[in-house]
Amino acid sequence: MRQWTIDAFAAAPFRGNPACVVEPFDQWPSDDWMQALAKENNQAETAFLLRTADPARFGLRWFTPGMEVDLCGHATLASAHVLLAELGIEAAALTFDSRSGPLIVSRAGDGYEMDFPADPPRRTAPPEGLVEALGVAPVEVWAGRYLVAVLADAAAVRAVTPDIRALAAIQGEAGEIGQVIVCAAADPSDEVDVVDRFFAPGCGVDEDPATGSAHCILGPLYADRLGRATVRFRQVFPGRGGDIETEVRGGRILLRGRAVTVIESRLRV
Repeated sequence: MRQWTIDAFAAAPFRGNPACVVEPFDQWPSDDWMQALAKENNQAETAFLLRTADPARFGLRWFTPGMEVDLCGHATLASAHVLLAELGIEAAALTFDSRSGPLIVSRAGDGYEMDFPADPPRRTAPPEGLVEALGVAPVEVWAGRYLVAVLADAAAVRAVTPDIRALAAIQGEAGEIGQVIVCAAADPSDEVDVVDRFFAPGCGVDEDPATGSAHCILGPLYADRLGRATVRFRQVFPGRGGDIETEVRGGRILLRGRAVTVIESRLRV
């Protein structure tokens, strides 16, 4: 059984966000087995695929080292890259059946385009303890699946050093615990529109390098703010980071990015 490590939302190795993708199964392994492998891999996500009668349609589940999650953009991108680039599936688009419904990934130039449900956020008051946990006072706070703390500028986003243990206890309006985006308008030298970071100690990841699901929230927020459907983001995780372009289309959002295979391995379990 083969497994690949893919750097998603990256144009070169050692950037973007790594995800492990296991060769597709004919039936799901046990939940405990998948969780144990995800813990062994110790990446933000391990993706598991299930074959169907349709060669361009797969079941898809995502596990962090600590839990199964409902949606993961970068591991979906990584899964599509494995199927199309490594396993040679001849399809213009793939459909993944997931806990968040059907997700479609298409080829787009030298990268991929993912069709996800949009998650337009709502303006909210900062929850108790958020300012202390972040170590900086947000200009605004919004809530979708995750909390969004809008900071004063790009320098503040890069400089934030949260108290991870305190942040793990912060609860958002959607019930998610310890999952907070920080963001701000980019500097002109960044050559993008927005810079952001995502802290997720509530699901076992202190900080994620490049997060598709976070941009399902940020895309609608900044499309409305900038007055255009397409927005370019750079997630500025120290030393890595990734580039994500979003386009809002009604209740859906298109996420665009590239992916690079870094490791092909063979499992002995």
